[in-house]
Amino acid sequence: MFQHSHALAPMLRKLMRWAPLDEADQRAVLALPYAIRTLSRTGYVVRDGSAPTHSCVLLSGYAFRQKLIANGCRQILAIHIPGDIVDLQNSFLDRADHNVQVFTGAELAMVPVEAVRDIAFRRSAVGLALWRETLVDGSIQRQWTANVGQRNARERTSHFLCECGYRLEFAGLGHRARFNLPMTQEDMADALGLTPVHINRTLMSLDRDGLTTRRRNSMVIHDWDALATIADFDPGYLHPENDAKVIPVAVTGIATFP
Repeated sequence: MFQHSHALAPMLRKLMRWAPLDEADQRAVLALPYAIRTLSRTGYVVRDGSAPTHSCVLLSGYAFRQKLIANGCRQILAIHIPGDIVDLQNSFLDRADHNVQVFTGAELAMVPVEAVRDIAFRRSAVGLALWRETLVDGSIQRQWTANVGQRNARERTSHFLCECGYRLEFAGLGHRARFNLPMTQEDMADALGLTPVHINRTLMSLDRDGLTTRRRNSMVIHDWDALATIADFDPGYLHPENDAKVIPVAVTGIATFP
């Protein structure tokens, strides 16, 4: 019997949010070939310009997408948490157009791109789930663009914190008002289009107002509603409603996820 500890169980759990998968689909996902890879802090998962060979499931740690420009500056484009299928879109492209690195030490399950392509076209329900996964990634990216382009420093920082907390809670990895955030102020600055000094001042301001407390890698949100109001945070772009609509049923001999 497959157990929740199966390396690809997080991938199956994620896909079952986006489409109903029957027993054969579930078995096909868990039967995908994979290799476990361990990376140390700042290690590269994908390098810009490389030919993709694997898609990966983040089993532990935090990862981020980034673009570097000619002067050496970087823009962090997305944050990934355990359970995310990190570089799915690269499975269908011939060349990576950005870097993927890890913030912390991380463990990943690496699935060959040929296997991802095969299951996507061979099993339509799995293909639909993979497609929806990339569409939600795009939805998050659009919100990030709006956040950096139109919100002020206090609003965009608050929105970022609300998103991190909500996503971690939604994934069963913590509470939206108390979670780990292993990012430096430089990392947050590069994600939010601000300077580290501006990030420091903004975080201190939120702390002084009794809204948050940040110590090392931990974040506590003392007044979620107030912070969400500042941020104009609406989790609809994360499409959490799909999780309530797709309820896995118990199937003999297969891992199911409540």
